[in-house]
Amino acid sequence: MRIGILQTGHAPETIKAELGEYSDMFERLLAEQGLSFTRYFVVDMDFPEDVHAADGWLITGSKHGAYEDLPFIPPLEAFIREAYAAHVPMVGICFGHQIIAQALGGKVEKFGGGWAVGPTTYRIGGQDYSLNAWHQDQVTELPEGAEVIGGNDFCRNAALVYDDRILTTQPHPEFTPQMMQMLIDQRGRGVVPDDLLDEALAKLHGPTDSAAMAQQIAEFFKRARG
Repeated sequence: MRIGILQTGHAPETIKAELGEYSDMFERLLAEQGLSFTRYFVVDMDFPEDVHAADGWLITGSKHGAYEDLPFIPPLEAFIREAYAAHVPMVGICFGHQIIAQALGGKVEKFGGGWAVGPTTYRIGGQDYSLNAWHQDQVTELPEGAEVIGGNDFCRNAALVYDDRILTTQPHPEFTPQMMQMLIDQRGRGVVPDDLLDEALAKLHGPTDSAAMAQQIAEFFKRARG
């Protein structure tokens, strides 16, 4: 099964030199799941020819906000709506989670409660998952057809499904402790409150459930559909 990765931002140059692009992080996350990949830098207006160019689509995170006036956002939203109508499965992570909700009629905004950073526990599908977070924006109003399957007190709409067509999560299963350390060092100070960064650093090397989430993502893509 071929998955098209729609990359919606670029990793900082210092991170890219060590860990690659966001697409590389997802390919490593899903490396044992029997999937193949093609990447499209939609942030640079590199779009697939149509929604059937891959068997499923994965939309990455980004430094950008879904509500920003950027050239790639309207065509990406149109692509999301077309793929949804065509029943081509999609997965969205962080910005991907948000832009899918917005494209289908939901609302995304900066959350008044601030940031979530580092290993964070979410109740998803009836069980607890520890996954790395890096966000202030949240889906604050659900689009029609979205069902909440995961969240916590800070982020109530952290995991959504849209029947058997879309699965999205706010946290980042593809972010390793090394990635989080680099984000904290290079993007965090002066932007995210120091106490949150220090708390994240203190628990950064504990276990996460990224592998379990990777399996869920792969199973979602491979699910038999009518």
